[in-house]
Amino acid sequence: MSVSDEREELIRRITGTQRDLARLFAQHQSPLFTSNLTMRQLKVVMLLSISGSASGQDLAHALGVGLGTVTGIVDRLVAHGLVSRHEDPQDRRVRRAELTPAGAALIEEINNAGMEHYQRIMDHLDTETLRALDHAVRAIRDVADKLSND
Repeated sequence: MSVSDEREELIRRITGTQRDLARLFAQHQSPLFTSNLTMRQLKVVMLLSISGSASGQDLAHALGVGLGTVTGIVDRLVAHGLVSRHEDPQDRRVRRAELTPAGAALIEEINNAGMEHYQRIMDHLDTETLRALDHAVRAIRDVADKLSND
């Protein structure tokens, strides 16, 4: 087997294993799967958790939808108590959306649920495996950082 073929096979096995892990994680009733939010609503909540706040135009661009669609999504998130709207301090004509404490708590709950399950798995790995995993995960993060800056 050539080096190129071996690399392709390793990448195929790794991505397959990651898919299997994602399926196993999904079985543990994460708030991500038990919330009553639509996929687009979850995307808006996640985008706001990353950016802090965003205009309707920003959200429309990020979601690839029209401003009217975003208005409806944000209206429903406001009704759920997860998002609030306020004037942009730089331009009073612009309304910005941001997470409420309840919205931030939902994101925290989603993140913590995944991390608690991941921690239980890590607790069962031996130290040598943890060292190898630490090395591999750091290498992946370094490449991801480099690619995101290019």
